[in-house]
Amino acid sequence: MADVTRLIKQRAGELGFQKVGICPAQAPRHLPLLADWLDRGHHGTMQWMERTREKRLDIDKVLPEVRSVVVVGLNYFSEGPNATSGFRISRYAHGADYHPIIEKRLQSLAAYLTELQPGASVLSYCDTGPVAEKIWAEAAGIGWQGKHSNLISKEYSSWLFLGILLTDALLEYDQPATNHCGSCTRCIEACPTRAITEPYVVDSRRCISYLTIEHRGITPESLRSGIGNWIYGCDICQEVCPWNATPARSRRPEWQPRPGLDRPRLVDLWRTTDGELGSLVRGTPLTRPGLKGLRRNVAVAIGNSGSRDAADVLASEPPAGVTSDAPSRYDSLVREHARWAVDRLRRMRTDGG
Repeated sequence: MADVTRLIKQRAGELGFQKVGICPAQAPRHLPLLADWLDRGHHGTMQWMERTREKRLDIDKVLPEVRSVVVVGLNYFSEGPNATSGFRISRYAHGADYHPIIEKRLQSLAAYLTELQPGASVLSYCDTGPVAEKIWAEAAGIGWQGKHSNLISKEYSSWLFLGILLTDALLEYDQPATNHCGSCTRCIEACPTRAITEPYVVDSRRCISYLTIEHRGITPESLRSGIGNWIYGCDICQEVCPWNATPARSRRPEWQPRPGLDRPRLVDLWRTTDGELGSLVRGTPLTRPGLKGLRRNVAVAIGNSGSRDAADVLASEPPAGVTSDAPSRYDSLVREHARWAVDRLRRMRTDGG
């Protein structure tokens, strides 16, 4: 058992994972908090979390007779590309979509485990299955959940992708991580939409990441100004965390900023055709909200920009005969946010003289 565990961890390192921990498949102490979070509706419109509640709260329903949970972490921190663009995207989305990359490595690790333990059952997930990754990562010693609910590692701060293997193989286990947030409340105080309603509790319905990625409808008007210039995700609560003061940088090319995302200004991004915008984000996590979602987010960010010229750009009607150059720009959802942005910018212009 000890040799198998050692070899699995060694192989995980060879596959590029900086952190690996293993815990028994017994419900971690924080898992019941997930039920309360769901009961309070903090998942918003992410109905798949409610639909898979039983599996998330009972890992045996995901893999019967599961014994061990292997959790891996991969550092993705890179410098941001948005110094001159006027908009921001969450750091994890600067480069390639992490799902297929990490899933391929997890599958290799799973195959290796079955070589070591013939007949063992193994399931692998990277943000795709009914598993509470962060809670299990804490139980496996990868790091602790901070007051912003993100996982924090002493070595790699909170800039970690997580992957999980569930197996009925019996392995040696690591000690759970201990919490090192202390009395710090910087993340709570820094959240512009007050999404962290209490330590360790995030109401997704107020979270900028949720509003710009998972939410498909109209952004509540009361929250739009708090979104600032974020067009996809948000890193504010992580950036103010003392544990992220000197983050370890990844040199892996797949996590480096994609060329092009650092050049367009917000109004230029608004003007792009659907084909151009689709090409710009293809192969990145930015495809998640769809083109209409991205346009909506860009409109809100422009409304918060204070640009004197942008209002006229947003207010322009589609030229006669437009049928395909940028139809998502003229979608009713997008135009509603554009109208709000125009009104806000014109009020700023009037108030500013």
